[in-house]
Amino acid sequence: MTAASARPAPGPGARNLVVGVGARRGAPADAVFGLIEEVLRGAGLRTADVVEVATVETKADEPGIVGAAAWLGVPVRAYPAAALAGVRVPNPSGAPAGAVGTPSVAEAAALIDADELVVEKSAGKGLATCAVARRFPAVLGPFPVSGEKNSTPLVTEGPRPFTMAAMNPPTRNIESAGPDLRHHGDAEVRGEDLTDLAVNVRTHTPPEWLRQRIAASLVSLAAYPDGTAARTAVAERHGLPVERVLLTAGAAEAFVLIARALPARRPVVVHPQFTEPEAALRAAGHGVGRVLLREEDGFRLDPAAVPEDADLVVVGNPTNPTSVLHPAALLERLARPGRTLVVDEAFMDVVPGEREALCGRTDIPGLVVLRSLTKTWGLAGLRIGYVLAEPETVALLAEAQPLWPVSSPALAAAQACMEPRALVEAARAADRITVDRAHLLAGLAEFSEVRAVEEARGPFVLVRLERAAEVRERLRLLGFAARRGDTFPGLGPQWLRLAVRDRATTNRFLQALDQAVQALPARTGR
Repeated sequence: MTAASARPAPGPGARNLVVGVGARRGAPADAVFGLIEEVLRGAGLRTADVVEVATVETKADEPGIVGAAAWLGVPVRAYPAAALAGVRVPNPSGAPAGAVGTPSVAEAAALIDADELVVEKSAGKGLATCAVARRFPAVLGPFPVSGEKNSTPLVTEGPRPFTMAAMNPPTRNIESAGPDLRHHGDAEVRGEDLTDLAVNVRTHTPPEWLRQRIAASLVSLAAYPDGTAARTAVAERHGLPVERVLLTAGAAEAFVLIARALPARRPVVVHPQFTEPEAALRAAGHGVGRVLLREEDGFRLDPAAVPEDADLVVVGNPTNPTSVLHPAALLERLARPGRTLVVDEAFMDVVPGEREALCGRTDIPGLVVLRSLTKTWGLAGLRIGYVLAEPETVALLAEAQPLWPVSSPALAAAQACMEPRALVEAARAADRITVDRAHLLAGLAEFSEVRAVEEARGPFVLVRLERAAEVRERLRLLGFAARRGDTFPGLGPQWLRLAVRDRATTNRFLQALDQAVQALPARTGR
């Protein structure tokens, strides 16, 4: 094998290696993993620094590739053959070109979303090929926090050297510096008959009374939507003037409007966090800084970690996926003249009493609060949410919306969910989730292999365990879908997010988790 770059290997902890793999049908997992291990060792690289295994779509379900990735504890990323065929590789071969349409699956898959080929293609006993590429890490700084020796770094995009990968056309318009920002929990269950712990929508929703209200709105579909009544209901629910309310097709639309309509020279997203805000900002052409909260700090926010010149800051509360609830007084410290402070409160209505909410505040400069009706009311397919902000900000966002952005059924749902009986039902649901979450955390505490973020206040729990990718796949075989954590910036393949469910479902899940953990094969000698 040949090292293709003289650039020194990154230090320990620099997880930025992509392993491209091609394999014959039926190649065993130990053979594929053994080749990867040999290639990495021969180049002085570590398996711990691998972030993903990449291959062509037609090979993505090969047990040998899936098994090797599971042993590494990383996901498999698959690319269409047509996309790989456009990648220039140093060692093209006619055999794979004829079979799958690309002259080197291993090299093309490694390079397509990386910056530099580190190890050229190597073959192992005719069963598999392997190549290794590196993603250059984002630049840390240059904004150290005064007086904080171990302050949380701001991650910004730095210049990347011209390499082989720079000659290849981009495969997507959202550069994520590693994680797939457009992966969401619904992908874990789509088309599958699994008990869903991957999506944070409350089960057995929408309730019958809400279904009836939505159905009743269908008689008016011939008329264009009129959001006046729903907008007024939202304003009254939060004690705000109607001019401070904007109805949107879910919180996701609100993030797109913010990215396109509000001026921002230096936007920053606090991570780990719902990834759509960053994805929307990048799609709108913004460079995005990241403040990465740390596990050792309990994923709690230090306002001093956000750079002074950040003029748009996005933070979730409670945060998805960590489930941490930040104190309102702490978030207030992020506000200042000339800065837009976006607080995503999509899960605030599952916090009893909605303590730490900022949705009704009018005294915080630049505050923009996002709310969603998706989670508590089971309306993900209807798309309804809203923005609460200064009238001038609402006007800017409204100008960026298309005409009639929210459908009549969605408007009917929004109005219904603001009524007193709906608020009472939501409060009761929040209390039940609190009890059910405590039951889940107590069960997880029985596993020595599992460490949960204990300060969870949302309808989900973030857990860390070694070989999480392999555990997740075994859980799927046992009928349960868990949300992978490696697509959230700041987390890695050892993280899973688990939705809170009722006690009976949680008990069944804990039994399945025990089976999945106990069934893990020993890694002796690897």
